Amino acid sequence: MDAGAPKFRRRKADRPAEIVGAALAVFAEKGFAAAKLDEIARRAGVSKGAVYLYFETKEDIFRAVVGQAIAPNVATVKAMVAAHPGPLGDLLRGVVAHVAKLVETTPVGGVLKMVVAEAGNFPEIARVWHDQLVSQALGVVTAAIEAAQARGEVKPGSARIYAMELISPLVVSLIWRETFVPVGAEPFDIPAVMTQHVETLLCGMLTEGARV
Repeated sequence: MDAGAPKFRRRKADRPAEIVGAALAVFAEKGFAAAKLDEIARRAGVSKGAVYLYFETKEDIFRAVVGQAIAPNVATVKAMVAAHPGPLGDLLRGVVAHVAKLVETTPVGGVLKMVVAEAGNFPEIARVWHDQLVSQALGVVTAAIEAAQARGEVKPGSARIYAMELISPLVVSLIWRETFVPVGAEPFDIPAVMTQHVETLLCGMLTEGARV
């Protein structure tokens, strides 16, 4: 854009991203039912009417939050898998480190708690979360494990179940952090949980010749 262009034009172009960023924080803190468009607009620094210029419903805002603020991290994992020709163990260690850093530095855990808690009343948010995130992440890890099985690195068994076993402690750790830590439970170091878990899982799933 021309550096001499009026500031309000640059600001207008930024508004959808600002609304999505504000909505991510509000959903994580308040949940879906309690999230108010007035609050999202206030945090984004726009009027409630401006929110409606870009999004017709709160569900539309949630889709944008998932698609723009969270799903790109799944794309990063896909790129990591595609670019890694080496042993599965090294790949999974890298993926786990990336995801653990993500959940430590973003409010994605609060949004996950919201989806789990409110899916019964708002099935569309669960559908969006599953289709754009869960199924994509599970699918790419499953495919990587299947490829490792074909190379003789991984023992026979369901690659999809292996993938679920890899992911499950992360979900449990996030629910623990978002549900029990606020009422006094001792927190877990999520990167440490995942680092220890991936090593334990690899000991069970890798063939003897593939262990390093």
